Amino acid sequence: MIHYSYFLRIHFCNMTVLSINTRTAAAVKHVPEVPVCPWRTLFPHRLSNFLRVSETMSQPAVNGVSCVGKVLTLDNMNPNVRKVEYAVRGPIVQRAMQIERELKQGVKKPFTEVIKANIGDAHAMGQKPITFFRQVLALCSYPELLEDNNFPEDAKKRAQRILDSCGGHSIGAYSTSQGIECVRQDVARYIERRDGGIPSNPDNIYLSTGASDAIVTILKLLTCGEGHTRTGVMIPIPQYPLYSATVADQGAVQISYYLDEDRCWSLDVQELRRALDAAKQHCNPRVLCIINPGNPTGQVQSRQCIEDVIRFAKEEHLFLMADEVYQDNVYAEGSKFHSFKKVLFDMGPEYSSTVEMASFHSTSKCYMGECGFRGGYMEVINMDPEVKAQLTKLVSVRLCPPVPGQALLDLVVNPPQPDEPSYTSFMKERTDVLAALAEKARLTEEIFNTVPGITCNPVQGAMYTFPRITLPQKAIIKAKEEGQEPDMFYCMRLLEEKGICLVPGSGFGQKEGTFHFRMTILPPTDKLKIVLERICEFHQWFTQEFS
Repeated sequence: MIHYSYFLRIHFCNMTVLSINTRTAAAVKHVPEVPVCPWRTLFPHRLSNFLRVSETMSQPAVNGVSCVGKVLTLDNMNPNVRKVEYAVRGPIVQRAMQIERELKQGVKKPFTEVIKANIGDAHAMGQKPITFFRQVLALCSYPELLEDNNFPEDAKKRAQRILDSCGGHSIGAYSTSQGIECVRQDVARYIERRDGGIPSNPDNIYLSTGASDAIVTILKLLTCGEGHTRTGVMIPIPQYPLYSATVADQGAVQISYYLDEDRCWSLDVQELRRALDAAKQHCNPRVLCIINPGNPTGQVQSRQCIEDVIRFAKEEHLFLMADEVYQDNVYAEGSKFHSFKKVLFDMGPEYSSTVEMASFHSTSKCYMGECGFRGGYMEVINMDPEVKAQLTKLVSVRLCPPVPGQALLDLVVNPPQPDEPSYTSFMKERTDVLAALAEKARLTEEIFNTVPGITCNPVQGAMYTFPRITLPQKAIIKAKEEGQEPDMFYCMRLLEEKGICLVPGSGFGQKEGTFHFRMTILPPTDKLKIVLERICEFHQWFTQEFS
């Protein structure tokens, strides 16, 4: 055993609290167990951390520089960051990556590959890019190709227009912080076409690094107060974890309102009222977030529901955030996407001139699935001009969104027109992607509902299913013994036994006593059938194993 000694003096409120003279490292290990120890009441940090730092400080200098403890530790880092959780890339995904490495090393498993059905990453699932989009992006990235006859003329013209709007005619240059002007103009025209002519001002358009960046920015603007005056943010349960994570990071208060699973995950204004009234006792509700079509639940809100939500927001003086990144992903018969902006303006000046709102869209979803380019935008409506100036200042700190993503966004909102050479191939590719997703949505619901213990609502839109699973009591007890949520335990066993990576419903929020998982419908149809078959087989085995 290595013997050493050090003398440690702690000052707390300018008073000497304790002096310790230890002879051996073993003696240090027993210090926290002393029954009468003033450290525990007078010193705010864990004793073990303090002793570790003290040992480090006692080490000799190296090259003349004294060795000290870490400046940044779990104890003194931003506590809000520790509260952040993001289930979509949580422990199960980390384990899936480990298993992939094990398979490459020759470790034997009951499967030959891990199928990641946990995230809405279309191209990672094998979806091919839209040809016209990639042609224009290639031309923008390497302008010398503008002389190549293998590219259609409409792609060349579009690329040249984008390059002419960039500094130095290069997408490698910074853009203005709000985004390239011609792209914002095209976004505004797209919104006007989508909403039947309702005006859109390019000055109210902010391009962003995907929709997520814009959502975080707006929530940052809205968060203020301390204690009972802290900003309360109403988010749906189940919800996309970006919202709960951002609320935690900003130090705001999450106000959970529950979607109605028995009515295809519909939104009930009475539930909004219940959640709001309960929250007023401990925070200042200021924000109402809506995800339509829904993630992870795949529902498409009716026009009547949207009208009711807008009335509620006006009555309660709430800022509306409309997450509409899946607006092209609508499959169910009778379902239709209605933008919050269109419904707001259709309700007349009483609402269209007063309700404050931001709506969001992205290049990552719909038929494009271009997640890696990180393109997106938000449109702000009825924002106070002074606050808008602060918003512009805030986005300026980050210089600009990725310019290639802005170029891609321009193609999404301004695709080939009927009189252009790329129109026919573009429309075929777009239609094929959406038709395949509709078929896979139907197939997923149909197969899951054949298995006792799995209940799946219709996938009306988006690109996920969120089925409810019935778990045996023994499995629930076993999960708690292992310190896991029951559906986390279920999904982890599924990964280990079948090589299927899903996200447990507990990562999105769910009603007490219910269990779910989220699965994307993006894999190719043949692989999706394999995924569904393995999940169904596993559920039957799991139920028997713990019965």
